[in-house]
Amino acid sequence: MESVDNALRALMMLVERSEIRLTEVSSHLSVASSTAHRLLAMLAYRGLVRQDPRTKAYRSGPSLDLLAFSVVGRLDIRVRARPVLEKLNADLRETVHLGRLDRAQVDFVDSIESSQALRVSARLGVAMPAHCTSTGKALLAALTDEQLDALYPDTNLAQLTRRSIKSKKALQSELATVRRRGFATSDEEGEEGVVSIAVPLRGGSFALAASVPVSRMDTDFRDVVLENLLAAKAEIDELLP
Repeated sequence: MESVDNALRALMMLVERSEIRLTEVSSHLSVASSTAHRLLAMLAYRGLVRQDPRTKAYRSGPSLDLLAFSVVGRLDIRVRARPVLEKLNADLRETVHLGRLDRAQVDFVDSIESSQALRVSARLGVAMPAHCTSTGKALLAALTDEQLDALYPDTNLAQLTRRSIKSKKALQSELATVRRRGFATSDEEGEEGVVSIAVPLRGGSFALAASVPVSRMDTDFRDVVLENLLAAKAEIDELLP
C-alpha cells in the first residue's frame, strides 16, 4: 500500500505545479532517488506522467489528462465534440481524432476507429511528436516564431519515419503552407502507410483530424475528407464557449 500512496502523492504534486523533478519527488516522499526513479518510471509507463527529454522534468501524461477530462464533464470539449466526431467517423468510414498540443508533442484526447478491415488504429491516450502529425502541424502553425524556437531549439528534428520532417527550417516552411491553406497534412510522416489531414478548431488549442490508409487516399477522396473536416470544424466551433 505504501507504493500506491507514494504514487498518488507524486501525482498530487502536479496539482500544485506544472512539472516535477526526480530530486523533488525523492525529497517530498522521503525515499531514495532510485526508489523515486522507479516510481516515476512506472507512472510514465502507464501514461500518467511524461518526462521532457530536454529538461528531464516530469509533466502530466496523456492518461492523467484523460482522467482530468472525464472529471470536467459537460465543460469538456470532448463531450461537446463527440457527436460531431461520431458523425465524421460514420460519414468518412475512417479513423478520426481530436488532439491538443503539449509542448512539442500532440496528445490525442479522443479518437474513433474506422470500422473497415484495413484501418488506422485509434490514438486515444497516445502522444506523438507534433511535427510528425497533421494534428500537430495544424496547431504549431498558430504559434509565433519565438514560441516555435522555444519548442525546437535544435536545427535537426527526430524522425518517426523516413518521410518525417527532419529540420526546423523544413518545418517552418511547412507551417507557412499550413497557415496559407488553413489545414495540415501528414504523408506517412508519423506512421508508415498512413496519410492524414487536420484542421485547427477555433482558439487554436485543439485540432480535428482524419487518418486514412495510403491505399485509399487518392486525390478525390482527399477532397472529400477535407470537405467533411471543414464542415465538422464549423459545427464544433459553434459549440465552443
